[in-house]
Amino acid sequence: MKTVKFYTLGCKVNQYDTQSIRERFFSRGYKEITNGTGAGVCLINTCTVTRAADQKSRSIIRRLSRENPRARIIVTGCLVKDHEALAGIKGIDYLIDKRFFPDGISDFSGHARAFLKIQDGCDNSCAYCKVPLVRGRSRSRPHDEIIEEARRLACRGFKEIVLTGICLGVFGRDLIPKTSLVRLISRLEKIPGLERIRLSSIEAGDVTAGLIRKISRSRKLCPHLHIPIQSGDDGILNKMRRKYSRKDYLDLIKRLRRKIPDIAVTTDIIVGFPGESEENFRNTLNLVKAIRPLKVHIFPYSAREGVESAGYKDEVPVNQVKDRLERLERLNSRFSEDFRKRFKGKKVRVLFENRVAGSPDCWEGYTGNYLKVSVKSRRDLRNKLLEVIFA
Repeated sequence: MKTVKFYTLGCKVNQYDTQSIRERFFSRGYKEITNGTGAGVCLINTCTVTRAADQKSRSIIRRLSRENPRARIIVTGCLVKDHEALAGIKGIDYLIDKRFFPDGISDFSGHARAFLKIQDGCDNSCAYCKVPLVRGRSRSRPHDEIIEEARRLACRGFKEIVLTGICLGVFGRDLIPKTSLVRLISRLEKIPGLERIRLSSIEAGDVTAGLIRKISRSRKLCPHLHIPIQSGDDGILNKMRRKYSRKDYLDLIKRLRRKIPDIAVTTDIIVGFPGESEENFRNTLNLVKAIRPLKVHIFPYSAREGVESAGYKDEVPVNQVKDRLERLERLNSRFSEDFRKRFKGKKVRVLFENRVAGSPDCWEGYTGNYLKVSVKSRRDLRNKLLEVIFA
C-alpha cells in the first residue's frame, strides 16, 4: 500500500495548499498516515515568515527523515525558495515549488471549518516581509472556480468556509473583467447549506465601505475581521512601508463599530522593529487601548534576508523586546476578557467543532464574532450550529 504523511507549518493558505496536495495524492491511490512512522512519502509544507518558522521547518524535515528512513522526503512551501536555508539537510529527495501543484479541494481533512483560497501572492513591499519574494505577485482565482469549490464543500457538509489569501482584500482586481471580494461574497451567500462565510486576514486599506455594508447586512458573513496593525506609531509604520497611518486605522475601527456594534477585531503587532523607541512602543500600547481588540497576535521582530529591514542597524536590545512583549500580552489578556464579558448571559449561535481534549462530554466551537464557547453535552455536537447562552 502506498502511504503518505503530511506536515504543515504556517498560515491558513498553507493549510489549504496541503489539502490540495493531499487530494492529488489520494487520487493516485495513497493512504494518509497520521500517527506513527513508516510512511512511504513524507511531505513537509514549510513556512518562512520568521526565523523561528525557518528553524521549525528544518527541524521537522530532519525529524520526519529520521523517523521514516525509507520514505521519499518532499519539501514544498515558502522555504523552498531559500536554497541556503535547506542546504546541508540530509534526506531531502525533492524540493517542489508549490505553484507546480494545482489548486482545488473537495474536502478539508480533520476540520469542521473549510478553508478556501481565493487569492495568492502580494504586491505590497513591506520592509520586513519576505512573503512577496516567495509567493510572487498577487493572483486571484476565477470566480466560477471558487463558487464550484464552495458548492463541493457545502455538499460535503461544511457549514462554514473561511476565505483565505495572502492579500485577501485585493481579490479580483487582476481578473478580466475586474471584480471584488464583496461581489464574490454575494455569490457565495446563495449556496445552499453554506451557513457561514468568514474572512481571514485583510489589510486596513482593503476594508471598503462596501465590505462594511455587506458585513452589517449579511446573514452569513461573520462579524469578525483580522486587520493587522503591526505598529501604532506613525514613524515606525512609515519605516515598515505600511500604507496607512495610526489615524487611518483608528478611524476604520470607529466606522466598523458604528455600523457593526458586535464586530470582533483581531490583529497582528510586531514588537521590537529596528529603531522602535519606548515612545514608539507606548504609541502602540495606546492604540491597542483605543481599539480594544478581541485578540492581538504578538510577534517579536524577525530579520529576514533579502528584505529592506535586513539592512537596518538600529536593533532593539533583546531584554527590551522581552519586556515589551510581556506588557503587550497583559493588555491583550485584559481586552480579550473585556470583550467576552459583553456577551455574558446573551444568546449566541455557535458552530461546534470538536470535543474538548480530555473531556468527552464537553464540546467547543466559535460564534460568528469568534468567541470560543464550550458546553457539556452527551450528544454528538460536531458540525452543529446551535443557539446557546454565553456564560
